[in-house]
Amino acid sequence: MRKPGLYGAIEAGGTKFLCAVASDVDDIVGECRIDTTTPDETLDRVSRFFRTAQDEFGELQGLGVASFGPIQLDRDAPYWGRLFATPKPGWTSASMLDALRSVANCPIELDTDVNAAALAEALLGAGRGCDDVVYVTVGTGIGAGAVINGQTVRGRLHPEMGHLQIRRDERDMNFAGVCPFHGDCLEGLASGGAIERRWRTELTALPAEHAAYSIIGGYLGRLAATIALVVSPECIAFGGGVLTNGLLLPHIRAAMRDVLAGYLPAQAGRAAEEVVCASTLQGRAGLLGALLLARRASKPPRPSPSHEYWLA
Repeated sequence: MRKPGLYGAIEAGGTKFLCAVASDVDDIVGECRIDTTTPDETLDRVSRFFRTAQDEFGELQGLGVASFGPIQLDRDAPYWGRLFATPKPGWTSASMLDALRSVANCPIELDTDVNAAALAEALLGAGRGCDDVVYVTVGTGIGAGAVINGQTVRGRLHPEMGHLQIRRDERDMNFAGVCPFHGDCLEGLASGGAIERRWRTELTALPAEHAAYSIIGGYLGRLAATIALVVSPECIAFGGGVLTNGLLLPHIRAAMRDVLAGYLPAQAGRAAEEVVCASTLQGRAGLLGALLLARRASKPPRPSPSHEYWLA
């Protein structure tokens, strides 16, 4: 059945692409998952999904792309949408947009996967009602996106908080780390890949008393403390596969409290570490954020975007 006012969304990740067509964030009419293989194969399958979806449901009014990075976000740059050196093998210099332009005759809005997820958390999830939200995903890698005054933060490129250098836990001094660029940066020490390299299994498969929870929670708590000191957001939402069993969050809060050592005062009766919470969007933050980007792409620009602009 054909429907008016449709939007397309892509959450492009290192292991999978999630694609959707929707009339609104709560009315998804078509969706698919595509394994991330080579750029040509993956993006060809993405293009075929949107071609088929438009034949069935109607033309898209806007397309939102939430991509892993690092990626060129400057629309005026000659290589807008092209990936820079990335840990994902075979994807360095690949364009996320070239193949899509031939099947989506509509405005396109591009941002990072974590920025899009942060936007969704700010407007639809754990940070709803907050102007300043940071979203951290802990999975195959570690990434963080920020929404400040209702807008995602880019800067010269975009935030890459997963590659911060974090003080090591004394129980973890012999692990070299897995990041191909920095070895023992945060992603190299606390990502899903780093966890499996050390303990030969996923964190969620380990019992609650295992030292891995306090070690990984300690690293992520240091990140949360750094975010609180640098950005001072109202909400720091954690998501991703590493947090699915709920056992890690108390360790993150405890480590953040220890690192801050009482420096940041309680606000509105809440201790500083209580801004840390779990994502409430059940693994859908990136895709829903891409739909919000698509809505923005379809509308004429305004001088000062606000929450009403995003949701109108």
